[in-house]
Amino acid sequence: MEEKASVKVTSSKEVRRPRERRRYNRREALAGYLFISPWIVGFLVFMLGAMAYSLVISFSRYSLATNVVKPAGTANYQLLFQDPKVAASLANTLFYAVMAVPLEVCVALGLALLLNRVGRGAGFFRTVYYLPKMTPSVATAAVFLLLLNGNTGAINQALAFFGISGPQWLIDPAWVKPSIVLMTLWGVSGTMVIFLAALKSVPRELYEVASLDGAGPVRKFFSITVPMISGAIFFNVIVLTIAALQVFDQAYLLFWRDQTSASPEASLFYGIYLFQQAFREFNFGFASAMAWVLFVLILLISLVQVRIGNRFVYYEGEKR
Repeated sequence: MEEKASVKVTSSKEVRRPRERRRYNRREALAGYLFISPWIVGFLVFMLGAMAYSLVISFSRYSLATNVVKPAGTANYQLLFQDPKVAASLANTLFYAVMAVPLEVCVALGLALLLNRVGRGAGFFRTVYYLPKMTPSVATAAVFLLLLNGNTGAINQALAFFGISGPQWLIDPAWVKPSIVLMTLWGVSGTMVIFLAALKSVPRELYEVASLDGAGPVRKFFSITVPMISGAIFFNVIVLTIAALQVFDQAYLLFWRDQTSASPEASLFYGIYLFQQAFREFNFGFASAMAWVLFVLILLISLVQVRIGNRFVYYEGEKR
């Protein structure tokens, strides 16, 4: 009888434990949702709601003066294919993305590799390298306007010291995009931090075994470092590509701060033209259509990157 009673007691406890766990999980989930509720409300009101409204406007003619929305069907999207500035600005944006993203990845990875080798004073150097990321865009643009001045800029003066005639960075159409890339590289420290964290997680034992097998630094980098941090590379490429396709503040502050540009054809990016249509021409229907086309384009490019990138990314614990 005592044995049966003990069995009944233990069985009731075992039945009670899953219920207690479910209640605990519910409380944990409720607490989590309460903590993130301000973000959820902000996303629904200021992001998802605004996106839905812009989608409606993209099929309409919206007058800011009368605040009247008139249906226009697909007229705004048809105008996108008829406006030559849309194609030109999109081509400039894609060219800038192809130029900027690989350079940002290489520079950020190079800085992370240097910082990963620092012993004493590592915290100081990490702080110094990260400070440019904290600089406001307006202040950064003011500095680069002085650095990239074709006549008195510090960059051209440094090139002249070596007997090289520097270009007109802010006027010559061939050097407009490289000048924006230089300004973009100034804030590459955010990407550098991600790479540095990935490098810190690479097991030291792999390098020791490779050294015993006679592998040199280059072989170690391509056979160990790159595969082990491929997830971070994949993530940064996608994030930097999305940012490059939305480039606005660098180009606007360098070339369009006075509403005019010395080289309008080369410095007209998709985000700049969208801004002009929305807040200078007040053509909100057309601007909303441009925004949704950019959204679809970024989505398609990201899907292609994910499809291709997953073949080369190493995930620890995943069976291949």
